[in-house]
Amino acid sequence: MTRQSDSLRAAITALGRTLGPTTLAQVQDLFRAEQDAYRTAQPASACDLAYGDDPRQRLDLYAPPASAAGVPVVLWVHGGGFVRGEKSSPDHPFNAHVGRWAARSGMLGAVMNYRLAPEAVWPAGGEDVGAAIDWLRANAADHGGDPDRIVVIGTSAGAVHVATHLRLRAADPGVRGAVLLSGLYGYTPLEERDMLYYGPADTYPARHPRDAMVETGVPLLIACAEFDPARFQTETIAVLAARLARHGHLPRSHIASGHNHFSLACHIGGADTRMTDEIRAFIADVAAPQQESL
Repeated sequence: MTRQSDSLRAAITALGRTLGPTTLAQVQDLFRAEQDAYRTAQPASACDLAYGDDPRQRLDLYAPPASAAGVPVVLWVHGGGFVRGEKSSPDHPFNAHVGRWAARSGMLGAVMNYRLAPEAVWPAGGEDVGAAIDWLRANAADHGGDPDRIVVIGTSAGAVHVATHLRLRAADPGVRGAVLLSGLYGYTPLEERDMLYYGPADTYPARHPRDAMVETGVPLLIACAEFDPARFQTETIAVLAARLARHGHLPRSHIASGHNHFSLACHIGGADTRMTDEIRAFIADVAAPQQESL
């Protein structure tokens, strides 16, 4: 495990808990140099693969070494407040990095786009996660992955879409585990900006994924950041408490000290491995090869 440098912690601490494009750009600048080095060394192995008919329903793959076969599959679902985000572009360089991290870790990385609000509204994001999982179950083996060993990771709005998928496909989610970073599950009031996706506030109780997060049998790893806004921290603690009350034990969890809402995702694959060590251990446990019965 490699800890965060003192200088990086100081820089992130100085940014506080503020959200917005300026803070996002400042966070990206903190990680750009180390992530650019990986970009050259680990290009995508396949791009713009269609998992649906909409132009936004595309994903990129980052394959492990050519000799690998039957490895776990990591599907990354980006954030962006329901209205923005790209799997890979000059303006959104910090989503492909998760696919590269997965490939360097001996897994098949998949990084997806999904339909965006206000054109696409609830439950489009959760439906797209399900469609991408269906595509991977049908095609991952052709790229070295094991279609029966998929773990999905979402951040912010992406975590909401993963949680919504667990609600929509409660009987058969198609994944071995889910990692949710700084998501909103229904424990705090809907904010105006989120209504572009969810609709009016009075529809929120019937649409949020809170109950699914409590009831799902899919193993979960739930995380947030030390400098997340209070709303995201409240949501994280609330779902942990609800899972404890319902099941008698906590799900796996991680509070990323020295990180904020944006750096929680942007630092994946970088020098600070505290959270990715947790994620790797989680994947190793929940996506271990199944033993054939004798």
